Amino acid sequence: MSFVPLPAMKSVPYYRTEQGEAYLGDSLHLMEELPDRSINLIVTSPPFALTRKKEYGNKSADEYVEWFLGFARQFHRILTDDGSLVIDLGGAYLPGTPVRAIYQFELLIRLCRELDFFLAQEFFHYNPSRLPAPAEWVNVRRIRVKDSVNVVWWLSVSRWPKADNRKVLKPYSESMRQLLENGYKAKKRPSGWDISDKFSKDNAGAIPPNLLSLANTESNSAYLRRCNEAGIKSHPARFPVDFARFFIDFLTDEGDIVLDPFAGSNTTGQASEVARRRWLAFEIDETYLMGSMYRFQEVNDIFPLRINGAPAIAENSLDESPSD
Repeated sequence: MSFVPLPAMKSVPYYRTEQGEAYLGDSLHLMEELPDRSINLIVTSPPFALTRKKEYGNKSADEYVEWFLGFARQFHRILTDDGSLVIDLGGAYLPGTPVRAIYQFELLIRLCRELDFFLAQEFFHYNPSRLPAPAEWVNVRRIRVKDSVNVVWWLSVSRWPKADNRKVLKPYSESMRQLLENGYKAKKRPSGWDISDKFSKDNAGAIPPNLLSLANTESNSAYLRRCNEAGIKSHPARFPVDFARFFIDFLTDEGDIVLDPFAGSNTTGQASEVARRRWLAFEIDETYLMGSMYRFQEVNDIFPLRINGAPAIAENSLDESPSD
């Protein structure tokens, strides 16, 4: 694989690895430094439009769409013609009532109708370990079930984004393995659908569904342990590394460039590093960006972590804050 350089930026990276660079600042301004059509994939989980304000910052549902569209205009400009935008969005209830906000769907419509994105496919991110919430409606009044699914919009600049589901195949079920071993006789189902013998071909794995079941149970991860040991506040809302890795494998090739404009603890950068993709991470909160460096100790023997060309982590400690 030939070396693919990252886009040159005026800003100085907060830290860098062999594959990527992390920047401290408002991504709306940092993206202005990126050339047109320079990013292959954007994977991000922006602050959700929640009823209660969170410490990492979030907009209310009634102002969220306009706020996000400012970023989305830059997304459309910097994505390659076959590039993709993957947005993980949690739901919200209207204040004081047990009915849902529809901001995710309003956002989707405006992204497609006003900014000319295409909806390649919708996904659903199911977290089976999520606690029952919201407490008032689920635990106290018992009039709703717990909210365990985020919608995920996979959007593209063109009708033909880069994608290959052969890179994300799942192991066959036991019944499918038996079918492959015993063979399958082509016939029609009661619905009238003709099941041909194409389904008896061994394709090295099962095509995954658009329901991604990923438990977010990293309560004792190396990232959290190291943040706690160093007294650095960890990011309170982290999606699983496997979530980012799925879309990175599915929608990019080795050497492609992945961006997370709301990087948080930089899960996307960690997944990109392991997958041998180039990456950029933009984060406005220095505390979260500092803590995100601990993610790369797990691969430090392979990809040494650097800040402005000098080793950033020594003897598993971060005694001093990195600076420009």
